[in-house]
Amino acid sequence: MRNNIVEDIKARVFKLIKEAKDVKSLEEARVKFLGRKEGELTKLLRSLKDLPLAEKRKIGPAANALRKELEALLVQKLESFKALPAGRQSKIGIDVTMPGKKVFRGGVHPITLVEKEIREIFKAMNFSVMEGPEVESEYYNFDALNIPQDHPARDMWDTFWLRQNEVKSQKLKVKSEKLLLRTHTSPVQIRYMEIHKPPFQIIVPGRVFRYEATDASHEINFYQVEGLMVGKDISLANFKFVIEEFFKRLFKKNLKIRLRPSYFPFVEPGLEVDVQCVRCGGRARLPDGQGCNICKESGWLEVMGAGMVHPRVFEAAHYNPREWQGFAFGLGLERIAMIQYNIPDIRLFYSGDLRFVKQF
Repeated sequence: MRNNIVEDIKARVFKLIKEAKDVKSLEEARVKFLGRKEGELTKLLRSLKDLPLAEKRKIGPAANALRKELEALLVQKLESFKALPAGRQSKIGIDVTMPGKKVFRGGVHPITLVEKEIREIFKAMNFSVMEGPEVESEYYNFDALNIPQDHPARDMWDTFWLRQNEVKSQKLKVKSEKLLLRTHTSPVQIRYMEIHKPPFQIIVPGRVFRYEATDASHEINFYQVEGLMVGKDISLANFKFVIEEFFKRLFKKNLKIRLRPSYFPFVEPGLEVDVQCVRCGGRARLPDGQGCNICKESGWLEVMGAGMVHPRVFEAAHYNPREWQGFAFGLGLERIAMIQYNIPDIRLFYSGDLRFVKQF
């Protein structure tokens, strides 16, 4: 019976240590078995001198080995409690040596990444960054930019017009200026020119809104970057140099650009700017022989509209168009991000799906 006493103590003390929820309960287990006065294992070790030699030789080494094992186990358990944060030391069943779960602290949206990069490129080229209101007046959004009353862009299907409260004055209903959600960032051109004198060069990043059906390449709100450079002798040659340098820095490779005639009410002449496909290099086919799905096997990507500022736009800003000239351009941030990161659907940017955002 006495031969099993060490195993009995070992079983009971191991159970208490395992079930210990905090430092206090761990200390109680230590005192119960290793305490100097009343500890069960301590009493057993003291009683060895009174035992027969045969039992002493059998129980003594086992009891001493158990004492050393318990002391080491108590120290290990105590260290595990100290490693836990305050308020959690009562928790049990935690392996403090196991790596914790990685916490997703958020990330930068791909549109923000592209906008930041574009800002830095143009700032390095001595462009200033300006911003303007998203709620605009009809004058700045259309009239001052040479967009006449019968232009399709003014139709209710293209523009979000805002309902405004009518102001009653002397029993007469007086309507304030018509407001809308801006359809482009170009109104900032007029606002800036009204209070600044040339020469200057600016870019205007910001969100715009258009009332249209959404699909893989269209959204009701998206981001644009507007550019404007005005001076005495600014020409399309200056524009071509600026844009070539911009795309070279953005895509980090030498890419050819192509200028095609187009129409925009606020520029004359107007241009569409194409850039050599960044994936196939303008060859329209991939190395494996398949057609390039980015440029749709054309070798070119349409990236922006541009042109020389229309004289009527200068007149609206009280500039003499015979004295000043300049170029303006506009590009969509989503379009650039889709090209740069090979994103097939513009709706992914606004889906709120963390699986999409975590990739950047």
